[in-house]
Amino acid sequence: MKNYERYLEGLVTKDEIPAAVYLVQHHQQQKTLRSAGSFLNNKGERIPVTIDTYFDLASLTKIMCTLPSILFLHERKELHIDDTVNKYIPEFPQKQISIRHFLQHTSGVSADLSVKNRYQQRDVWKEILNCTAAYPPETQVLYSDIGMIVLGKVIEAITNQRLDAFADKELYHPWGMKDTGFLPEKIEKNKIAATEKVCGKYVHGEVHDEKAYHLGGVGGSAGLFSNISDVAVYADYWLYPEKQSVLRPETMALIKENVIQNRGLGFEVLCDKTIGTTCGSAWSLGSFGHTGFTGTSFWIDPKEEIVTVLLTNMVHYGRQHRLSEIRKKFHTMVYETLAT
Repeated sequence: MKNYERYLEGLVTKDEIPAAVYLVQHHQQQKTLRSAGSFLNNKGERIPVTIDTYFDLASLTKIMCTLPSILFLHERKELHIDDTVNKYIPEFPQKQISIRHFLQHTSGVSADLSVKNRYQQRDVWKEILNCTAAYPPETQVLYSDIGMIVLGKVIEAITNQRLDAFADKELYHPWGMKDTGFLPEKIEKNKIAATEKVCGKYVHGEVHDEKAYHLGGVGGSAGLFSNISDVAVYADYWLYPEKQSVLRPETMALIKENVIQNRGLGFEVLCDKTIGTTCGSAWSLGSFGHTGFTGTSFWIDPKEEIVTVLLTNMVHYGRQHRLSEIRKKFHTMVYETLAT
């Protein structure tokens, strides 16, 4: 076993991580594809994960659905990323905020809504329309779920389709990502990693994120489910955009224009190692990636041609954990093992 494999699976053995499925690719060659650990379902059964297990991707939804959907519409001139959101959603009150601001988390809009019980009735969209900006646009980076939810609504307003239907038709089907989508009711529950225990039972087979749950399971910020094969396919397209034809390479390159505090369009982009990113600081400048609250992530190093996908259901053990530290150490080990 490679050192990063021993590290990660040692954490699973010590019950610091419930389950993990992970992939490492270098120069288009798969170096690692492994699964470890298990989860409990609501019958008390312990279910081992496999490389085919589906995970709630959480905020990877932002860069696997909302971002490419916006770029798709931008490329086809159905919107421009510098258009104001209000142009497409007239009831949105912050008239100075653009699509780019939300993609780059520089809108100044609050990071999140107030926390409420998952099963407490609420109107998420109404709450979002009543949000106020904490800062003027472009003055600082403030990671915000709210902005990505709004962009999901922009996509729906332009296409006259629900976000999941549009993404499936225009993105996932052409990309061959048959195991990626929202609302996984047709998938056997034990093939989906259960997440957090809430009100005495595990969230299993439905979105973990409370806002996405109240939006019916489909939102621009969270709600997407997939397995490691499809996430790896998607990541590979960002490293080698010429392999696909849904988006032009020059459109995909927009994610690295005008990076602010290591934030590009949608993605984290490592440009300043003094700030750092969720993969740590060892990776090459220009590396980019994203994480999800449930315990998911993928990172790409274009210089070294490394792709790393890590899917966990860390919140199965609750929200007090050290996955942020673990991610950085894991990615540093991967880089030190593979980089020239």
